[in-house]
Amino acid sequence: MTADHESTQGGAKAGESQSSGQSSLVRYAWLSIAASIVTIILKTTAYWLTGSLGLLSDAAESLVNLVGAGVALAMLIIAARPADEDHQFGHNKVEYFSSGAEGMLILIAALSITVSAVGRLLHPRPLESLGLGLIVSVIASLVNFAAARVLLAAGRKHNSITLEADGQHLMTDVWTSAGVIAGLIAVTFTGWQRLDPILAIVVAANIVRSGYRLVQRSVYGLIDTALPADERNVIADILKAYESEGVVFHALRTRQAAARRFVSMHVLVPGGWTVQQGHELLERIEAEIRDKLADTTLLTHLEPLEDPVSHSDAGLDR
Repeated sequence: MTADHESTQGGAKAGESQSSGQSSLVRYAWLSIAASIVTIILKTTAYWLTGSLGLLSDAAESLVNLVGAGVALAMLIIAARPADEDHQFGHNKVEYFSSGAEGMLILIAALSITVSAVGRLLHPRPLESLGLGLIVSVIASLVNFAAARVLLAAGRKHNSITLEADGQHLMTDVWTSAGVIAGLIAVTFTGWQRLDPILAIVVAANIVRSGYRLVQRSVYGLIDTALPADERNVIADILKAYESEGVVFHALRTRQAAARRFVSMHVLVPGGWTVQQGHELLERIEAEIRDKLADTTLLTHLEPLEDPVSHSDAGLDR
């Protein structure tokens, strides 16, 4: 007896629910766009008032946030499309293009900031109206902080790498702004003008770190990296309970496409079992895994325990 058993969370209705859920995420991308526009206006005003390159670098990162939010919006709209003939597993994986594109934009912005900062470091100039400029920058940071908290919470709740990347980027912007503000206060008290471009270079280095992480995570997603270790342990614990009943598992493989998880395995049971018995076992196993790991598509392959062939087909290419 050999059979394949594929299951998603609720079949066609689950697909429709997933598409609806993805559609609801689009409003968070609009929130990110709105926050980016507001902070660009505020931070550009702060730069215009002070002439600070640190504040200019901060405004540049907000511009990158806006572009990234626009890309995120487009990718979430595509990801919300239901599965079709050419994309039978859905469009979730397109979210990795969003976080990857945002990461590349961050790296480009960091390079631009560094070039400007080196020029100012060699030819320093005094800053003006620091008090008012800092007040404007603080207001912009509070807007970013509020938006970042909402996006991070939504990203964790809906398991969306796009929203999580956008939220992390905004939160990085908050800490960057805090560093710039602290540095400009130091300039006010010390009068050392070169501190401003030095601070801009530090900001650029922080931006590079953020961009690298986003690009790295996107690449890992596109090359079908396995589920995180803690999630694989959840699956292992569920299977262990059945192994005590004489059921054997092998060829367990996992991967993730944005919010959607994919799990496949071979399940070896006594050859004398009926098809109904095998089917009921697979249903129980899959239901337990889906209960612990939402948005999971499972493919289970049922085999007779006594057949030697069942123990020699664990390879990727059987």
